[in-house]
Amino acid sequence: MHQHPNEHKMKRKHIILIHIIFWVYIFNQSLFPLFINVAESKYLRDVSIDDSMCIISFYCIYFLVPFMIRYRHKMVSVLIAVALVIGGIAVRTLFSFLIYKYIVKLPEKELIIDRVFFWFEVRSSVIFGIYAFLISFTISWFRNRKLESELIMQKQASELALLRSQVNPHFLFNTLNNIYSLVYRKSDDAPEAIMKLSEIMRYMLYDANTEKVPLDKEITYLHSFIELQRLRQHDPDFVEFIISGKTEGLTISPNLLISFVENAFKHGSRNVQNPGIIINLSAQPGKMCFTVTNFINKEEAIVKDSAGGIGLQNIRRRLDLLYPGTHTLEIEQNEEIYKVNLIIAD
Repeated sequence: MHQHPNEHKMKRKHIILIHIIFWVYIFNQSLFPLFINVAESKYLRDVSIDDSMCIISFYCIYFLVPFMIRYRHKMVSVLIAVALVIGGIAVRTLFSFLIYKYIVKLPEKELIIDRVFFWFEVRSSVIFGIYAFLISFTISWFRNRKLESELIMQKQASELALLRSQVNPHFLFNTLNNIYSLVYRKSDDAPEAIMKLSEIMRYMLYDANTEKVPLDKEITYLHSFIELQRLRQHDPDFVEFIISGKTEGLTISPNLLISFVENAFKHGSRNVQNPGIIINLSAQPGKMCFTVTNFINKEEAIVKDSAGGIGLQNIRRRLDLLYPGTHTLEIEQNEEIYKVNLIIAD
C-alpha cells in the first residue's frame, strides 16, 4: 500500500499545527502580565530571552527523543536522556549569561549566577524537556499506530488473496471430479455439466475479482453450482433452494457462500429424506441470512478427506477479515443434521 503524497502533507500539517498551538499557549502564558499592564518595562526583554532559550531547549530534546525511543538498551537511553538534560542546563545557563552580558549589557553587579538564576534555568530546562518528550513521544506513537494499521491492512489484503486462491482450486478440483464421473459413465448430462462449469468459470474470472459483487450474481453462481450437482446425482429433488426478501442493491464478498453449499453436498445423505439439502437465503435491507441444512444417515460414517476442512477453515477466516463484528456464524451438528447459519449485517 503506497502512501499518497497528499496524505503525507496532511500528516505534516497536523504536526505543525500541534507545535503552533503549543507555542501560542506558552507565549500567551509568558506575555499575560503585559496584557493586564502589571509587568515592568524590562519584563518583555527577559521573557524574549527566556522564550528563545526555551525554544532551543525544547527542539534539542524533541529531535533526539525518537532516537532514544528506538535505542534497544533502555537503561542506556535513560542515561543519555539524563546526560542531555544536564548538558542542556549547562549550555542554557551559559548562553543566558552571555546574552545578558554582551547583548543586553547588564552591569557587572547584576551579572551574578546565583541560586535563583541557576534554579530558574534548571526549572525551565526540565519543564520544556518534559514538554518536548511528551509531544515527540505522542506524535511518534500515533505515527507508529498508523503504520501498524497500514501493515495490518496490507497483511489482510494478502491473506484474503491467498484464501481466495485456495478456495477456487479446491472447488474446481471437486467439480472436475464430478464432470469426469459423468464423462466416464458416458452420461448425456456431461455437455450440460461442462456448460454449467463454463458459467461458473466466467463468474470466477470476471466477476469475483472485486471486493464486493451484487448478491444476485452470487445467487446465480450458487444456482449454477447446484444444477451441476443435480446433473451428477440424477436427483432434481435432492436440493431445495429458497430465496426470500429483496436481494436487489445488496452486495457480498464473492465466493463467500459456496463453501457451505459444497460441504452440504459432500456430506449430505440421499438415503434419509428428500430434500436432503435445504438452502435458505433471506435478504433484508442491510442484512442477509443464509442457512444450509443437510441431513445425515446415522449409519454412515462421516469421514473427511485430507482437504475436506479447507473450505470451512478459509471461510471462517475470510469472515473475520471481511466482516469483523458484523457477522454471526453458527454451526449445529448432531447425528441427524449438519446446519450452518450465517448472518451478515453490511
